[in-house]
Amino acid sequence: MRYLVTVLLACGASFGQPRPTVQPVVLSDAGNLPVQKLGTDDLIGVQVYDSPELTRTIRVSRDGTIRLPLIKQRIKAAGLFPQDLEVSIAEALKKEDILIDPVVTVSIVEYRSRPISVVGAVKRPLTFQSFGNVTLLEAISRAEGLDDDAGSEILVSRTQPGDDGRPTTLVQRISVKALIDAADPEVNLRLDGGEEIRVPEAGKIWVMGSVKKPGAFPIRDSSETTVMKALALSEGTMDYHGDLAFIHRREGSTGGGNEIAIPLKQILQRKSPDVTLLPNDVLYVPENTRRKEWSKALQYGLPVFAGLTSALVYAFAIR
Repeated sequence: MRYLVTVLLACGASFGQPRPTVQPVVLSDAGNLPVQKLGTDDLIGVQVYDSPELTRTIRVSRDGTIRLPLIKQRIKAAGLFPQDLEVSIAEALKKEDILIDPVVTVSIVEYRSRPISVVGAVKRPLTFQSFGNVTLLEAISRAEGLDDDAGSEILVSRTQPGDDGRPTTLVQRISVKALIDAADPEVNLRLDGGEEIRVPEAGKIWVMGSVKKPGAFPIRDSSETTVMKALALSEGTMDYHGDLAFIHRREGSTGGGNEIAIPLKQILQRKSPDVTLLPNDVLYVPENTRRKEWSKALQYGLPVFAGLTSALVYAFAIR
């Protein structure tokens, strides 16, 4: 009976007293965000039952911690799952005698700690957040695929702590043929966030001189680009009857050039091996100067010859 009276008195004392309302945390589409470890600059929602002064949204600071009112010490958040952070916050509240048995809920409002950038020769460069298991192919597809000028490699840069604790950037080269054509799962890297994917443009060669279609042509594999293929891209030579062609090749970073003579006539006749071209090479096919001069002579000489013939005919006619 004494126990029942005590319970009734306690309940009666609470009647008429407004209970503190817990203000809901505004979570922008938080229910759709996957749960993963928190990082710097992520926005989280902290909800403490019956403690509206502690319920709020907080962004994880650059040092990976968060700060709640009434709690003196910062609480580590980076590297923890939301449920682990709930335990840390509850322990801090009990340790500083703020609440006896706190009930804490942590929700994800916005991820910003795992950006993946796709730049370079892609159709739509972009930056997005890594959610769950993101692969290199998925990142390329989000950028709407490779551009027509894309080269033969994809560069994936990651920043990791070095042996001395300082951040170090590691670059991994991925072959486009292995990733896309061969669909090799070994090169379809898993991305955790913080990577930069750069697709360099393909190198170019220039074909000039006595060819049907002079211009610049992209090359994606220098080991497969030769003089014969360059001539095929330029739709062949124009009445070439010489012996030599020339490759102008830039040497070193100073920009100095080196001219290489090649036996083009023998290459076309398959009497000499084909010559490999490198990016930024200029293939020059000389014009046939003798034929050109003879054509000019005919062009300008025929009217004179025709006029002279007419004069002679007229002279004989009046005799």
